[in-house]
Amino acid sequence: MIVGRIGEIWRYPVKSMGGEKLERCDADASGIPGDRGWALRDEAAGEIRGAKYLPELMQCSARYRQQPTAGKIPHVDITLPDGTRTGSDQPDVNAHLSEVLGRNVSLWPLQPAGNKAHYKRARVGSYAMSRLSRSRILRPYLGGFIRLAGLDAPAREMFGRHADEPLPDFSNFPAELFEFTSPPGTYFDAFPIHLLTTASLDAMASLNSQAAWDVRRFRPNFLIETGDAVEGPAEAGWSEKALRLGELHLKCEMPTVRCAMTTHAQVDLPKDSSVLRTIVREAGQNLGAYASVIKAGGTEVGDTVELL
Repeated sequence: MIVGRIGEIWRYPVKSMGGEKLERCDADASGIPGDRGWALRDEAAGEIRGAKYLPELMQCSARYRQQPTAGKIPHVDITLPDGTRTGSDQPDVNAHLSEVLGRNVSLWPLQPAGNKAHYKRARVGSYAMSRLSRSRILRPYLGGFIRLAGLDAPAREMFGRHADEPLPDFSNFPAELFEFTSPPGTYFDAFPIHLLTTASLDAMASLNSQAAWDVRRFRPNFLIETGDAVEGPAEAGWSEKALRLGELHLKCEMPTVRCAMTTHAQVDLPKDSSVLRTIVREAGQNLGAYASVIKAGGTEVGDTVELL
């Protein structure tokens, strides 16, 4: 079934900063080469963090100086909110970023997956939650364990949920994300590919026409332009299904749970909490889909997207 075509392709050199729009890309099991090749470590918190905690990151942008390839992460040039520039190889880059963010941070390229300490969450109880999540019997009760462990408030802060809103269903999350800030060896939130359809954006705009439902708020790798036959947040029903984008074959793993990042101000987008409120209320907290690569290949803007 043809569901649309590729309208936009995005790569994000630095986690939570503005990205690069591409005309074509290749992707393999590690995703698009260079996607989230760099990230910031909050030295006070003791862990890798993005705009969930450091919202000013979304007013910065980054560009690679050279094209990344599998296993090679080049240096990046970073534009700060006031328009000044720095680079990942500049000796004062951490000082500049710390001043902008109001936190002591350091910029890191991807580290090997074996460097578990680099990716580990700092919060006490993360390892225990990870172990619990690996139990098929206990996994459905993770929400209750989070409350018992006193982690309800931190979870609400991370996902931007109000006290009267539900938290996400944590039983759907990969177990390693309870112990690590990202799958070790990556800076992805969950999986290497993120998809979003224009049908989803149109559906949300019809429910909240005052908000700017700009694709940049949602940071997908692929924006799929859907035809009239596809309505609403279609990708919410694609879990466990395969997609073909040009030569690239993907498996949709789970809907994308949305957090406060969707509400943060960007260079020419205002802060707008109504975006997340609408998604939580009208779309079951999700918009878009995470995917893994089942057949590596190339794809480009305009290629057909087929649900297999």
